[in-house]
Parts: sequence; C-alpha cells; structure tokens
Amino acid sequence: MSAVRKKNVAQIQTSYAKEQEVAEISIGRKRKRLFRRLAVFFIGAATLSFFMISTLVSQSSALEEKKAEKQKLDQELALLKEKEVILEEEIVKLNDDEYIAKLARKDYFLSESNEIIFNLPSKGKKEEGKEQVSD
Repeated sequence: MSAVRKKNVAQIQTSYAKEQEVAEISIGRKRKRLFRRLAVFFIGAATLSFFMISTLVSQSSALEEKKAEKQKLDQELALLKEKEVILEEEIVKLNDDEYIAKLARKDYFLSESNEIIFNLPSKGKKEEGKEQVSD
C-alpha cells in the first residue's frame, strides 16, 4: 500500500481543457523564470552591496590613517616653526659683536686682556669621582 496509486480517471480531450493545460504549463514556466530572475537580481544586488560596503570600509580606514598622519605632521610642523624662531633669534644675536665675543669666551675659553680663565668641573663629574673613590 506504500506504492503510489495511479488514478484511473480519464481526461476530457476538449479544446478548452487543452488550452487550460497549456495555460497552466505556461504559468508554471513563467513562475520558474520569475524566481530565477529574482534570484539572479538578489545575488547581483548582494554582490554589489558587498563591494560597496568593503570599499566604504577601506576608504574610511585609509582616511583615518591620513588623519593620524596629518596630526603627526602638524605637530612636527609646530616644532619646526618653534626651532625656526629660535634660529632666527640666534641669527639676530650673531650679528652683534658683543654676543659673539661672549660666546667665544664661554665656548672656546678665549679671554680678554688681563682675564684669567678657571675651568671648574661640573657636578656630574664630581659625583662620578666620589662613587669611584668609595668603591
């Protein structure tokens, strides 16, 4: 009894019945094509959405990197401008003969007439010497 029974009903072979059967087959084919078109459309839309979202994410990460780099370069620019100001002040000072003489006496131990230069050790050297002696 598990086998499917065949129906032994005869079909009417009129032109109307044939038209209805052809119409049902046509509707079934149209429905299959509609489902196939919708499936292809949704797959295409999903693929396009995936590429658009991935592009958006990659562009936003690149933008964040550029912002971080810009901030770093802005800080570097500020430091360089400060250094430029200091160097310009140094240039102005170096045009003064008295400043050059003072700088030469300080850095190169040059002296004016009747001056004696005493070279005093710095505190760091004294501390190092004390540590070596105590060992």
